[in-house]
Formats: sequence, structure tokens, C-alpha cells
Amino acid sequence: MMTEHAALENLVVLDLCRVIAGPFCGAMLADLGATVIKIERPGKGDDARAYAPYLNGESLYYSNLNRNKYGITLDMKQEAGKDILRELVKKADILIENFRPGVMDRMGLGYEELKKVNPRLIYGAVSGFGSYGRYHDRPGYDIIAQAMGGLMSITGQKGNPPTRSGNAMGDILGGLNLAIGVLAAVNARSITGEGQRVDISLTDCVVASLEQAVQRYFVSGKVPERRGNSYEAIAPYDTYEAKDGHVVIGCGNQKLYEHFCENIIHRPELVKDERFLTVPLRVENNLILKEYFEEWTKERTVAEVTDILLKEGIPAGPIYDLEDIFRDEHIAGDREMLVHTNHPVMGDIVLSGNPVKLLGTKPNITRKPSPTLGEDNRKILMEFLEKSEEECRALEEAGVI
Repeated sequence: MMTEHAALENLVVLDLCRVIAGPFCGAMLADLGATVIKIERPGKGDDARAYAPYLNGESLYYSNLNRNKYGITLDMKQEAGKDILRELVKKADILIENFRPGVMDRMGLGYEELKKVNPRLIYGAVSGFGSYGRYHDRPGYDIIAQAMGGLMSITGQKGNPPTRSGNAMGDILGGLNLAIGVLAAVNARSITGEGQRVDISLTDCVVASLEQAVQRYFVSGKVPERRGNSYEAIAPYDTYEAKDGHVVIGCGNQKLYEHFCENIIHRPELVKDERFLTVPLRVENNLILKEYFEEWTKERTVAEVTDILLKEGIPAGPIYDLEDIFRDEHIAGDREMLVHTNHPVMGDIVLSGNPVKLLGTKPNITRKPSPTLGEDNRKILMEFLEKSEEECRALEEAGVI
């Protein structure tokens, strides 16, 4: 049953983050109804404002990660700017930031100081290596996390160099885990009555995502290799050549494998072949097994392979590029993963949808377009902090906002 309420409508979030990880978290919370106030440097703003692609001089990169947020500018190096942040903290539930560890502390705005202002504050920080540990003061970007978190070592074709994933996976994982962390802390606050600090490391997030690779190394002592598109835990589970491209097929259990061999490609002898009797044996001999599968797939188009297998209950699908995703009525339309909205400067734009589908308190991607720099200074200062027009003007003249 749908309701007019939003899941996080009772939460106020201060978003001091830049570029991807932190802003992605803030966008997720804003989509779910939180009041998110984006705080940026006067004159320059978030570094992502300079990242392509652009429309009418505005960054669509920035807009996607900062939809549904109010935007103010604040020079936190000035005492007046620090005072305004403290006033905002008094009324906030959550603060998120992605400065290098120690930066906020040196400004007198770290968790230990801000909790004196608001003991119920949830203070979330995401950085390359976290706020403690011997690497805590290292700078860190997504590519560093993918490298030192082990993801690059298992990504790519066998014999080829380690490969970064095609998106900023470390940053996205960091943003998701920051969102989980601060919401868990909000629930903990309902139990304890107190806020707390949430510490997220991009590298930790990547290591946590390695799943079976960690356990395989622990058991065998062998460093997992790059395997291309195959999977070290299951086979057949790979890309296969078709007449007009490649198709993915996943026979995730013995029943599916036997059904595929006996009823689809009509090779029942493969079921009893000693090389393929068990999942570990099929993984070990995947390249040999792949040749048998491709004898069948190469005689058919991607669409034909997919249609046949789906009708038989075997997971299969084409390999989409972005043009395919834009055209797919299920992904782009039914699941609302590509959402059109209107921006006051850029006009009609497309944003990535929110994958969290709350069916009672539905997320809203288009509540508010991303703010132009300092767009909501007066709204937040006058309505939220009850500042006068004269006070706002004085802050502007002093370069505080």
C-alpha cells in the first residue's frame, strides 16, 4: 500500500562530501526522503562540478549525484562559517564527509567537537583507508581502493594486466556502505539515545566485496587468478560466442547443467563425463566445456539463444551497452532506472534511478533538481536557522557564504 510519506522524511542530513562516494550516499538518502543540505566551498563548490558531461555549462555528472539536495556555500575556515555549521549541526541528525582523516579535526569540526553541540549526531566519514590503522593518513581514490582491495587482481582476462572495473566500484561501494552505516547508527540511537561516529574505508569495502576469493585463498594458499568472464565458484557460468555477438549463460546448479546438456544441446554424455561430474571439476575444465557449449551457441543469434534458454528456465541474457539499457522497457521503464527530470539550467536530463524499491514509501528521484552553487543559501539560513536578510548579506560580503 502506497503512502504519501517518505521513508526518511524525519531526518536532516548535512552533506559535506565531494565527487562520488559521499555524494552518492547523500543522494540515496535524499531519494528516500531525507532533507539533505549540500555544503560546498564558496566560488568553486564540489570538484565534480567541473566533471563532464556538460549541458549548458552545468555538469550532469554532478547533477546525478546531488539530486534532491538543498545547496549552500560555506567557508568553514572562517570562524563565522564554523559557527554556522555548528548551528546546522544542532538541528541535524546526520553529517557525512569525505575529507582525508584529520582535516575536520584540525578545523575544530571533528566528531568529538560536534557531539558537544549535538550528542545525538551521527557523524559518517568515508575515506580511502579509514580514520585509524597505519594507512589512515594516505590519500585514496577509487582506483587505489580497487588496486589495494584486490579487485583489480581478479578482474580481466587471464594473462592480461590487472584491470580496473569499468565504473568507480570502490566509490560506489563506499557510498552504499556509508548509507547503511549511518542508518544503522540512527537505529542504534533510538536504543541508546546517543549518536556515534561511522567510519568507512573504500579499501575495506572493496575487500568485503571479494566474497569467495578470500576463502579460496585461505583454504588453498593459491592467489586467485584473473579468469575473464568465468567464475571460480560455478561452471558453466560465462560468456559464449553467438552468431552476432556474445551471450551470458549461468547454469548455477547440477539440475540446470543436466537440463542444458540433455534437453538443449542434446549432449547427454557431458553429464556423465568424468571431467564435468561436479562443479569443481567443471570449473577446472571450464574452457573445454565452453567449447561444447559454443558449438551450439555459435549456430544461433544472441536473441535466439536467450529466448530458447529462458523458455527452458535457464538463466541467460545479452550483454547490454548503454544504448541497450536506454531502450530496455523493463530496466529503463518498469524499474525506473533511467529517470527524466527537468533542470533549471540544463533542461531535460536523465538521472540514474534508485535501486531501493520501497513499495510503501516509494523513493522519489525528481523531488528537487541538483542545486546551482549556493542556490539555497538564503532559504536554509533564513528558514532553517532564522537568520535575517541583513545577516545573510553580511555573510555574503565577508565571503562566508
